[in-house]
Amino acid sequence: MPISGKEMLRIYKKAGWKVERVKGSHHCMSKGNAVETIPVSSKDLTKGLERKLLKKLEKTI
Repeated sequence: MPISGKEMLRIYKKAGWKVERVKGSHHCMSKGNAVETIPVSSKDLTKGLERKLLKKLEKTI
């Protein structure tokens, strides 16, 4: 089930990531040395991007 960028942003924030900056619809998140950009738009994230973001999240927990 695809999730939106807003939902992914909430998941990252719950895991302790912080918003470094926002440029347009792209939110730059960081935790320690790890940095990730999450696009927040009205569309759902693609399967590949969703998998990539969740994998990165698992590595930093």
